Amino acid sequence: MSNPFDPTSSEDPTGDDQSHEAASGAEGSGHDDHGHGHGGHDHAAHGPEPLPGVDAGELHTAVDEIAAALHDYIESAAGVRAEFGAHEADEDPRILAIEERVSGLNARLYDLIHERLGMHADLTSLAWEEEPGDEHSDDAGENAPDTFHLGFFVWPPAGPSDESMDSVISLIDAGGEAITQRLAEAGFQVSEWGAARGTPVLFEDDSDEDSDGEH
Repeated sequence: MSNPFDPTSSEDPTGDDQSHEAASGAEGSGHDDHGHGHGGHDHAAHGPEPLPGVDAGELHTAVDEIAAALHDYIESAAGVRAEFGAHEADEDPRILAIEERVSGLNARLYDLIHERLGMHADLTSLAWEEEPGDEHSDDAGENAPDTFHLGFFVWPPAGPSDESMDSVISLIDAGGEAITQRLAEAGFQVSEWGAARGTPVLFEDDSDEDSDGEH
């Protein structure tokens, strides 16, 4: 592959210092256009003018389908957990099938909102509210460990290529090794890191066992 991206380099791989801002669409925005065949942004739904009279019926139906799938997940998870341990339950095919169905329904809702309203709905992020008594001073926060994430939304090669989507995780894993080394050289301690496809890597502070893809 020509011109490989070196994740340890501070040099912009595109040569354009504005690439990150352009990719986000607007400064400070966490909403990305995933480009799933929306036919461009020339439709009225994507315009600057207000959009009255939108029929939200199909959107509500999509939400109801997600809610039903989540109820199915809870019922199945409770049943599977009654038969197996936590790790086995996580990997149970019944659970994985429902998780995949929920992901597909979430993607469909995202596309519908984008198509009908022109908005980029961030509805699947995870956020925990701070519990009372958990407030820490700024000094304590600076000295506490934290997690950092770097995500990639990857499409298959447009033309003939020796690489497949399965090889992406290897490239990212190699980049993770390089970044870990650079952090160590800068004086940081990286207790664990991981590369995953499709889902974020989750870390457990009290876990002594490495899961697949974690180091």
